[in-house]
Amino acid sequence: MRRLALGLLLLAPAAALAQSAGTVEQCFQNPAACPSGSPAPPRAAPPTTYAPTPVARPAVAPDYTSVLQKPEPERRRLQESLRALDKYNGPLDGNLQSEETMKSITEWQKGHGYAQVGKLTPTEALTLNNEAARIPIKRVNPSTLAATAPAPSHADRLKELQARLAERRKAAEPKAKAATNALVADLKAYIAADGKGVAGDQFQAFAKWYADNKAANRTIGDITPSVDDYGDAKSGSAATAEVTFQTKQGDTTYPQCLVFAWIDATPRKQTEAFACDDVAGVEKWKSEQALKSAWR
Repeated sequence: MRRLALGLLLLAPAAALAQSAGTVEQCFQNPAACPSGSPAPPRAAPPTTYAPTPVARPAVAPDYTSVLQKPEPERRRLQESLRALDKYNGPLDGNLQSEETMKSITEWQKGHGYAQVGKLTPTEALTLNNEAARIPIKRVNPSTLAATAPAPSHADRLKELQARLAERRKAAEPKAKAATNALVADLKAYIAADGKGVAGDQFQAFAKWYADNKAANRTIGDITPSVDDYGDAKSGSAATAEVTFQTKQGDTTYPQCLVFAWIDATPRKQTEAFACDDVAGVEKWKSEQALKSAWR
């Protein structure tokens, strides 16, 4: 009996401990079911949280190079967009770095709150083109156009040119004819004096021509001059005249022709005489004298 009582005493604390553990578990699962006076289970402390430290990011520079390196058609389109928005009136050459183009870009950027640098980022370029695409096409009312004269035809231009040449010829004609008449007077005097006079001294090719005809027993008849050209040269007024001589040999009469070229002065300067078919020689003389024609 004594052993049995001792065993019961030993089992009592264990049972109480088991009951206490069950009560704690029950209170933990459902605090409202805790017996009165039973302590509430302890709550775990919330974990400590730390705010992340912000990382400073470097500022990214605007990309203006990509647009400047776009193909020419795309750069011309940007100029067309600026023109559609009444910002640009220059040539559509694709040069986005010209002074006029950069000024137009700056004005457009100012109206949109962008940095006013005269160059476009890819985003700005896209915005610009999209904005221009929304602009309605301006249609012109033909009734409001002022009447314009049609472009002159080739025939009209030719008539205008001929009229200007006629005016120049008329202004130069008196001096040209006076210079040619003075030449003919000297030629006649030279022939009348049988090969003596200033004409032979000044135009040695003419003196040789006269001597050849005389040796062939030809005589000189009528002399007919015609002004070939007249104008300003580097050393004075220059003239070229075509002179036809009627030469006779027996019963035969036939013409011979010489072109005389000179700078009109007293005495004449830069004198030359050519056969009338020596066109290259005459034109070479005019080029050497830098003749600026007022005759043709």
